[in-house]
Amino acid sequence: MRQDFKKPDLILIIIVAILIIFGFFILSTTSTVLSQKNFANPYYYLKHQLFFGLLPGIFLAILAFKFSIDFLKKISPYLFLVNLILTAMVFLPPIGLKAGGAQRWLHFGGLVFQPSEFLKITFILYLASWLASRFDMKKLKYKEKKFSQTLVPFLIISIISLILILQPDVTTLGIIVLVGFLMYFIIETPLWHSILFVSMGIVGLLILIPLAPYRIQRWTIFLNPEIDPLGMGYQLKQSLIAIGSGGILGLGLGMSRQKFGFLPHSISDSIFAIFAEEAGFLGVLILIFLFLIILWRGFKIAKLAQERFSQLMAIGITSWIFLQFFINVGAMIGVLPLAGVPLPFVSYGGSHLICELIGLGILLNISKS
Repeated sequence: MRQDFKKPDLILIIIVAILIIFGFFILSTTSTVLSQKNFANPYYYLKHQLFFGLLPGIFLAILAFKFSIDFLKKISPYLFLVNLILTAMVFLPPIGLKAGGAQRWLHFGGLVFQPSEFLKITFILYLASWLASRFDMKKLKYKEKKFSQTLVPFLIISIISLILILQPDVTTLGIIVLVGFLMYFIIETPLWHSILFVSMGIVGLLILIPLAPYRIQRWTIFLNPEIDPLGMGYQLKQSLIAIGSGGILGLGLGMSRQKFGFLPHSISDSIFAIFAEEAGFLGVLILIFLFLIILWRGFKIAKLAQERFSQLMAIGITSWIFLQFFINVGAMIGVLPLAGVPLPFVSYGGSHLICELIGLGILLNISKS
């Protein structure tokens, strides 16, 4: 197979660096009031993102870049197993931490992190390893045809589903399922298996939505945004006001008005709306263009990968990052139901930034191999 990449993909590095720089700039101007209010320090959130997100993320990205692909394949099941155990440990006092009605965090001393974020990357590595081990490179086809053998990885999803539903973190579960399905489909497993899997996902969604009032509310607001603009529709309403206020060129970087207590989660899930208000429609187009470049480079890396494991990893990581971007933006502009999904490389939150940088390190590793 022709190999275009002999060095790490420089374009991918530059694009991610631009997104991170923009993210830190927006965070520095958006978080000061909230940071001063909560911690009497206007730079608390900015420093936290730097020391507990960016720096450890870069360190782990370098490790992921340096490790051999074979080594990643060998350790992937163990990483996934440890991660699955940690994700289940969020229910154990006193290390489990509950916030905003969700039980998603672990607390060890002064370290707080969200293990379900790491589950995205470790599941991709595990599934890529499992599927690649059953792919015949000589015949270029999937070797296992038995239903019991082919669907083994998705029995693991049942365990993941139970843990994430109890937290609850259904959006993360949805991302994992969608990325897993795409990897499963790419490997050319029997079509009827894929149809069955999609059907099970749809049925599961229809069962999950009525079980929690907040899920019903999100779908109600999605279908009728004006039904309760001061109550359950408040976040979407304020998000649309912020995006609309930006116009074509925006109010100017640092000049957002919605960040002053009007827009909930302005430094995390809703940071896209703040960016749109400050950078305008032109800035949003540039942001979309940057993520489309990530999609293009990621799939190109997958296309040129020398091994099936590397190809599947590249497809999984690229799809996960772009899908998360699509869901975040879609929720903020009202074309998708509201979901607690961070904007990759931009939103506040150390756990997701670390995981995304690890994914970047793996993509760069594949690009140079």
